[in-house]
Amino acid sequence: MTAIRQAQFAPPKQKAAGAGQGIVVVLAGFLPILAIVALAPVVPRMVEQFASVPGATTLVPLAVTAPGLMIALFSPLMGWLADRYGRRRLLLVSTFIYGVVGVAPYFLSDLTAIFASRLALGLCEAAILTVTNTLIGDYFAQDQRRTWLMFQAAIGPVFGVSVLTFSGYLAAISWHVPFLIYAVAIPIFAAMLAFIYEPDVEDTRGSRDSSVAFPVRHAVLCGAVTLVSASLYYVYIVQVGLAFGGIGVTSPETVGMLIGIANVGVFIGGLLFKPISARLSSSWQIAIFLSLMGAGMAGIGLARSEQVMTLAACLQQLGAGILIPALVLWAMNALPAQHRGRGMGIWSACFFLGQFTSPLLVTGVGVFTAGIGGAFLALGVAALLCALAARVFARSIDA
Repeated sequence: MTAIRQAQFAPPKQKAAGAGQGIVVVLAGFLPILAIVALAPVVPRMVEQFASVPGATTLVPLAVTAPGLMIALFSPLMGWLADRYGRRRLLLVSTFIYGVVGVAPYFLSDLTAIFASRLALGLCEAAILTVTNTLIGDYFAQDQRRTWLMFQAAIGPVFGVSVLTFSGYLAAISWHVPFLIYAVAIPIFAAMLAFIYEPDVEDTRGSRDSSVAFPVRHAVLCGAVTLVSASLYYVYIVQVGLAFGGIGVTSPETVGMLIGIANVGVFIGGLLFKPISARLSSSWQIAIFLSLMGAGMAGIGLARSEQVMTLAACLQQLGAGILIPALVLWAMNALPAQHRGRGMGIWSACFFLGQFTSPLLVTGVGVFTAGIGGAFLALGVAALLCALAARVFARSIDA
């Protein structure tokens, strides 16, 4: 803790954000991705390890996904803390603790203790995700925000696949070893000490009064659109393996290869985000990514061959690559600086709540459809209707 106290009191003298700040913020923004990606390959080994523990088949997957629930529950609180007490201190403390509790299961053999460490990790991720998104808005003007969000969206898939592959090799050694990946937070913490400074936000920190009202209407509208979009976004991530299985593609190696090919769409979508967002309003951006996702999901539902399904999946992923940066940019652009933390905290909560509700959405739709293919088709049509609604209510979205 002494190291943390000393670190937060020596902010860099630089007061004009540049590449150093942008790179560190983007890298830190990838830390929440590690929560699930790094442990996906180790779940079977952990279930086997804790087979004697009652409910292990449920508790182990829950331990992997628990950080996402903590993000959904506590991001608004983290946003409030960032607005009231500052961004830098919260980011430094949460990143340092993230590295400690993330690695902790490497030294633990009790499932309850591991589960507790994962809950603590989720609290840190709520702070990291909220503050990094807030700092992009604090540090950069609108065009620069597009650049860094594009960079984040394009690099994210490469980062995720790399971590997933590396974690698979580590899991082959022992179920403990993949937890060491979380130690990457420590060098990122060190980079924060050098580059991250407290932005100049003219507000009344330390006081409950504020001269600028919180934009409740925008927060509610943006949160609702984000929740719906995220629920649709995670349908593909969680269910596409089952969709391939539904047409007879059951080999894990083949499914993984086809999903990897389709993921090229995310990279391209991330690159397309900047020119699209520079020329089109938020309502158009939302309509575009929902249309692409909807057409891709409907195509997955209708596909009867692995080639057609892969092409449809790539189309869906193209929209997914635009979705996150478009929603983040829309959310932050209408937030005054003194309320940006709270606004981005609400956005983070709604996005990760969508992760939780997505399987429930598929289950609910599945009652009225034939198999997973029917669910993809129905939800694809729903996404297309949502895209139309984005244009019908364009005046409210773009206000």
